[in-house]
Amino acid sequence: MFDPVIAPSGTLLGLLQRGRGDGTLHALAAPRPEALAALSHCVLDDPRHDWQVENRSLYYARLYLDLDGGLEAIEQHLFDPEDLVDDDEGRTGLALAVLGHLASYGRDDALVLLRRYARTGANWAWALDELALRDEDAALRSLAAPVLARFPATPEGEAELAAAVRDAFEPRPWRLWSEDPRVSVGARVRAAQEQGSFTRWQRQMRPTGPRPGWSVQAVFDWAQQGLERGTPLHVPAARCLTAVAGPADRHAIVEAARGGQDGARCTALHYLAESRDPVVLDLIEAAAQSPSRTVADAAVASFERMCGADAVDRARGWVHRPDALGASAAGVLACRGGAQDAPLVLGALRETVRADGPDAPLLWTLVDGAGRLGICAAAPVLRHVYRETASSHLRGRAARALAASDPSFPTGFAVECLWDCEETTRELAALHAETGDARVAERLRRLAADPAEEAEVQTAVRSRIGPDAPAV
Repeated sequence: MFDPVIAPSGTLLGLLQRGRGDGTLHALAAPRPEALAALSHCVLDDPRHDWQVENRSLYYARLYLDLDGGLEAIEQHLFDPEDLVDDDEGRTGLALAVLGHLASYGRDDALVLLRRYARTGANWAWALDELALRDEDAALRSLAAPVLARFPATPEGEAELAAAVRDAFEPRPWRLWSEDPRVSVGARVRAAQEQGSFTRWQRQMRPTGPRPGWSVQAVFDWAQQGLERGTPLHVPAARCLTAVAGPADRHAIVEAARGGQDGARCTALHYLAESRDPVVLDLIEAAAQSPSRTVADAAVASFERMCGADAVDRARGWVHRPDALGASAAGVLACRGGAQDAPLVLGALRETVRADGPDAPLLWTLVDGAGRLGICAAAPVLRHVYRETASSHLRGRAARALAASDPSFPTGFAVECLWDCEETTRELAALHAETGDARVAERLRRLAADPAEEAEVQTAVRSRIGPDAPAV
């Protein structure tokens, strides 16, 4: 999939694409056709940079309910001729997940679409998983024949069926089908279940792949061979060194870290960092300037794995470097530095946003550090990251940092966060939002009564509106 194009954060579409709570609030205040058009755009053209970890489906499903939106656009998207040639689950996964939530809210039209797509759609396995959580046994049993028809009765087809059964997220439909008295259904599914279990057992009992010999040089050679094949092995190779290296091998390992082949050098750097050898920080500093990108990256990665006071002290000297090691040093101070490091972390946070924007990878660590150290002066930058980032996870981290550093958070962003797409952000808001706002009281009651809401969010809500909590 191509990276999504995200609209400006001040627009309704941009708010909804980001999954911000203000997206829901603005959509409910906007003309209904405009709100539905923006909502459909998001559901049909997934706006997430990482759709496997960021949440949007419940957020969009709730807005469909609030707007009483129809499902015609989703239906057209699912059954578009493109579905016949594009089986990338990212194309239809969000729409199917939204239908699943709508079905759990009692929308029968969503249930019908999921059943139809499970019979004929390219991403049928996702639809089946959604139905497995919500549909009746009889309806699931009726899907056995069309699903099994996808797998021809050939050795290749049976192998594909066994893989599908083995890899299913929700086993309920397959269990129901295994009880079917028809040979073409029940017996076939049971055979696929047995084959899948046997294949898994074979993989566990007979691990494949090359393994290093039991000497330091053999481990270095293995790491170099992996690098030449395009498979970096220096991290597992460093673990192998832990098993085979003795005190007499230290000189050879240090020399490899200073100027060995790339595979050996990377392995030695990781090993020395893990063992906190006193020379490793100087070796890391030298390796970070290597013309080999592999060695330079391994040097930075090995430094980030160090957790001692000596690494933190060295990070204070490296944090002003304009390279990857300097960025890594800022991250180390954010994670493990003390109160005296707050100015350095704040400076790195400001510079990263200025130079690389609100979605820079380093911001995840720096934002957490600003919250951990309670840097009040970071609040303006954190608010900017909160508003502008396209990552709902980074926005949630910014909200957590603001809760720890910004006195205005309970009456500001915490209120909006009650409608956020991420459950961890809603949980944070439920703990902090100022209940003097009438919107907060009503939203807390609605979250407490919503059967689709996550248990952690409802626990936080009950801590605010339970019998022992102050009146909302």
